[in-house]
Amino acid sequence: MLKVLLNDLRAAQERDPAARSMAEVALCYPGLHAVWSHRISHWLWRHDLKLVARIASAVTRSLTGVDIHPGATLGEGLFIDHATAVVIGETAEVGVQVTLYQGVTLGGTSLNKGKRHPTVGDRVTIGAGAKILGPITIGHDSRIGANAVVVRTVPPNSVVVGVPGQVISRSRPRPVTAPPDLDEAVMPDLVGSSLQSLLRRVDLLETAVNGQSNHSDARPSPSGVWAGEDFSI
Repeated sequence: MLKVLLNDLRAAQERDPAARSMAEVALCYPGLHAVWSHRISHWLWRHDLKLVARIASAVTRSLTGVDIHPGATLGEGLFIDHATAVVIGETAEVGVQVTLYQGVTLGGTSLNKGKRHPTVGDRVTIGAGAKILGPITIGHDSRIGANAVVVRTVPPNSVVVGVPGQVISRSRPRPVTAPPDLDEAVMPDLVGSSLQSLLRRVDLLETAVNGQSNHSDARPSPSGVWAGEDFSI
């Protein structure tokens, strides 16, 4: 147990650039406190002290803003950054070296008593506000974008964005030794890419029929800034 707790502490320090010392992390990080408390309540749950475990879980939720059912299984090195409003259901399973941001839900989609929550593989990063629902599996080394809603199994080494979540296989799979995948600025825009593809096809069709394209579409500049005259603002 001590080894597991130390691994949780190191994970939080390594993955948060704001952390200045292990003492600061141990004393001031509610996400770490929630994980440590869960380790204890999960032990109580497995030893058939379920009411005591639920009470401990409820106290932790009121103190940290993190709701982890004591029946959930959490691997070593789990880091919950900012922590608030994270929910992890009873039959959820989380692998090793996983990173969760605020507002993440590992929830269920049925009232069945059996397995109804997700299984998250090793070294997965789940962005702020993402919802992973049902007894699905998130493959190792995958990344779930902020606010994505995932309701189907995700293969290893994938990226998921959007509502409902769209799965993209990585062109450059991440090795096991790679650092955590945290850069939300490089997430793909599937809707934008699809619209651009449709606009190009319209141009080609108009050119084939009329000899020229009459299509004038609003699009951002190369720097990514939209022109105000394209909108009624």
